[in-house]
Order: sequence, then C-alpha cells, then structure tokens
Amino acid sequence: MQDAAHGSLLRSTRQQLHALIADALETYSPELMDSQPELFAQHYAEGGLIEKSVAYWGKAGRRSAARSAMAEAAGQYQRGLDQLTLLPDDPERQRQELDFCSALGPALMAAKGNAAPETGQAYARAKKLWEQLGSPSEFLRVPYGLQAYHAGRGEYDLALRLDEDLLRVSRERDDRGGLLLGHLASGRNLLMVGRLVPSRSHLEQALAVYDPTSHRSLGRQVGFHPNVNSLFSLGIALFLLGFSDQAFAQITASIAEARRLAHAQSLAGSLAVRGILLSLVGESAVLGDWAHQLVTLATEQGFPYWRAQGTIYLGWAKVNKNGDLAEGISLLRSGRDAFRATGAELLMPHYTDLLARACQIAGQIEEASNLFDDALQIVQRTGERWLEAELNRHKGQLLLQQGHTDAAEELYREALTIAHEQEAKMWELRAATSLAKLRRDQGRHAEARDLLAPVYGWFTEGFDTQDLNDARALLEELG
Repeated sequence: MQDAAHGSLLRSTRQQLHALIADALETYSPELMDSQPELFAQHYAEGGLIEKSVAYWGKAGRRSAARSAMAEAAGQYQRGLDQLTLLPDDPERQRQELDFCSALGPALMAAKGNAAPETGQAYARAKKLWEQLGSPSEFLRVPYGLQAYHAGRGEYDLALRLDEDLLRVSRERDDRGGLLLGHLASGRNLLMVGRLVPSRSHLEQALAVYDPTSHRSLGRQVGFHPNVNSLFSLGIALFLLGFSDQAFAQITASIAEARRLAHAQSLAGSLAVRGILLSLVGESAVLGDWAHQLVTLATEQGFPYWRAQGTIYLGWAKVNKNGDLAEGISLLRSGRDAFRATGAELLMPHYTDLLARACQIAGQIEEASNLFDDALQIVQRTGERWLEAELNRHKGQLLLQQGHTDAAEELYREALTIAHEQEAKMWELRAATSLAKLRRDQGRHAEARDLLAPVYGWFTEGFDTQDLNDARALLEELG
C-alpha cells in the first residue's frame, strides 16, 4: 500500500512539475509558443493537461505542414489524436477529432501517398465524425479527401459517387469552396475513366469558381492548391481531346502558379503531370530535366508518391534519349514498384505501358507482350480507360513487328473505335495513322487516305507536334 501511494505521489509530482515548466515557458519565453509548440505539447501531456496538449499538438502540426514537413506534421497530428482519446467522447471532442483527422489526411497523402492505408483510415474516420456532427460545411474537404483516396486505389465508381454527393451538398448550401472541390474531383476522375468531354467541363467550372482570396486556405486544408490541380488536370484533358497547344499552356501555367505560391506538394503534382504529358508526346529530350527536378524536390521533401513517378520518367528518358536501355528499364521497374508500394493503382496502366515499350525497344518481346496484357487487365479491373486506345495500338505495333498483320489490324481498329467513343482526338489520330500505314504497305493507298484525311482535317492546332507532322507526311505520300 505504501509503495502504491508513493508511486502515485511521484506521478502527481511529476505531472505538476511538467505543468509548471510549460506555464513558466509561456510566461517567460512566449516566443517559443510559435517556434517550438511541440515542446509545450509534450510538457502539457506529461502534466496531464490534455486540452492544452491537444491545442499545442495542433499548432505544431499546422506549423510543420506550412513548411511542407508533412511526415513530421502527420506525427504531431497523430499525437494530438492520441491525447484526445483521454477526453470524454462528447460533441466537443468529436469536433476536435474531426479537425485533427481532416488535417492528418493531407499530411499522410504527402508523406505516404494518396492511396496508403493510413491515409484511407484517417479520412474514413473523418467522414464518420463529419456525418455524426451533421456534415458541417467547413469540413467539405473531408469527402473530397476520401474520394481522392479511393481514386488513388483505382476505385473510380466509389470515387465518382462521392464526387456526386459533394457537388449535391455544395449546391444545396451554395458553398463555393465545396463546388470548387466537387468540380475538380469530378473532372479528374472522369478524365481517368475516359469521359473526356464532361471532364473538361467540370475542370473549367472549377477554374471559374476559384477565387484566389477566399479559396487560398483550401491549399492547406486539402494538401494542394485547387487551382494548380485544376490547371494541370485540364491540360491532360485538352491534350487527349486534341488541343495540344492549349494543353501545354495549362500545364505550364500550373507550374508557374505552384512556384509563385511556394507550395511543395502543388509543385510536385504539376511537375509529375508535366512528366505525363512529355512522355505521351515523346519529348524525351526535355523529359529527363523535368523528371530530375521532380525527384530532387520529392526526395528533399519526403514525398515517396512523387519520387516514384519522377524515377519512372527518368527511366523513360534514358531509354529514349540516351539509349541506355539497361539502366532505363531498371529505373522504370523500381519506380513502378515503389509507386505501387504506396497502394496506388491510379496511372498504373500508363506506367506499365512505358515499361512494356521499353522492353519492346530492348528486344524483350515476350515480356513486352505480357506487360501490355497486364496494363489492359488493369484497365478492365479498375475502369481507368483514358489510355485504353493507346494500349491497344501499342500492342498492335508489337504484333505487327512479329508479323501478325491481321491481329495488329484488329487492335488498330479497336483503338480507333475506343478513341472515337471517348472523343480522344489525339488517340484517334494515332490509331488512324497506324492503320493508314498498314493500308499503305498493303498497297491500298486510297483507303489509307480516306481513313486518315478526315481525322487529320479536324485539328486546328498542334501542327508542330510529331503526331500531326507524321500524319501530314503520310497524307502527302498517299497523294
């Protein structure tokens, strides 16, 4: 009994000491409250002053997030949540927990990846609390974050349903911040599933709704600046729709805006999308420089999701620019594996396609064929269809290289059909060019010309790109 009483007295004395230290620091070193809030949080936690500890862990997390130290921020938010479990489970605690969970989600997205299990757990808990508290408008970022998690895992049906709910609630409340996030999320996810025209519409609406003053805080709340994301997402949609000049202009603007805002996550995302576009148009000469910028930034900031993407683009640049097949394929493999290790399925058809084409260049035909099949299976499993036409065309090229002309023609026709259905004019031009070349080689020049001419004639810009140059040269050859 005496030992137990003595231990209790020691714990009580220790708690009082920590509380006195924290109070003294507040009184005599107030500047530390801003520069080292985690110090106060630790002392108040040890002192049993839970509410004060929670407040300072929140302040520490926000301070770390503001300087893009996202792994550190995630740890601090989690410690605040741990402290909250010591308080009674009432609406006040639930509100604080919602605040911490909704801040933890974006920190984990940067530190672990959009599709990491920890990210999903944080947003699922936040969504439950949000609904329990009557779905307050100031936390509309919660359903947005949850849809981003599901989209990252290739669960597009679920993500799109969450997008619809977010837009519905935002319209009912006339909440422009919610509308911005809803249009952005809808635009991005519709882009991924190959519904390009409505994707463009939603992204343009997101940019129209965006107000740089009232929506600036959304960058902190969701982990990136929505206008940056809207710009580069619209850039990819415009490229697929056949407007390559406008596409590059949008993505260039997104990078410039991210640099102006000095926001590391937004810059990493815009650099990654620049890598997507450069890899799609074959600009390997400059892709390596952009990929190196992305890898450097992601390494410095501790962003594994974007570091993996940068590694993939470095590998593709080496394969095409330097002819360094062994190292390029090694980087493509390691980057792809690291990307998938974050839980991501988003963009896996694209990254698998790049590896397949690298193997084809290296003469590893069987592996290339298997990888193209893998990419098409991912498309069927997840519904990520924006690259589906190109995957069929690339597999057709491989079969043609092996002398399987009929099978190649079938895949070219499939690519042309898919591209036409999606109104993906860039993919339609490529499929038409490939099929027209096959017709030319078969001596069917008139059929080749009649197939390609109307597709080429649709374009109003991008005439200095390789795609339109190839199509024009082929039409001139065909007379």
